[in-house]
Amino acid sequence: MITKEVKSQVISENAVHEGDTGSPEVQIAILTQRIRELTAHLKNHPNDDHSRLGMYKMVGKRRRLLDYLAKKDIERYRAIIAKLGIRK
Repeated sequence: MITKEVKSQVISENAVHEGDTGSPEVQIAILTQRIRELTAHLKNHPNDDHSRLGMYKMVGKRRRLLDYLAKKDIERYRAIIAKLGIRK
């Protein structure tokens, strides 16, 4: 579970403009943080299939957001991939 402090820090680091919470960059960064936390959880609890399914759904949503960003603005896509360390 992502804490409020961590989420606000991720938002402030990836915001395009002041008060930005809904841009694709922010959404991708939040999903990436949640996926990383779930990955650590699943290493300790390998039989937790419900959480694994939720993580797969988050990965798919992040992939769709990345595809949208690549279609709209390739430079912003490349910047967020490099910043978050996501492999393509």
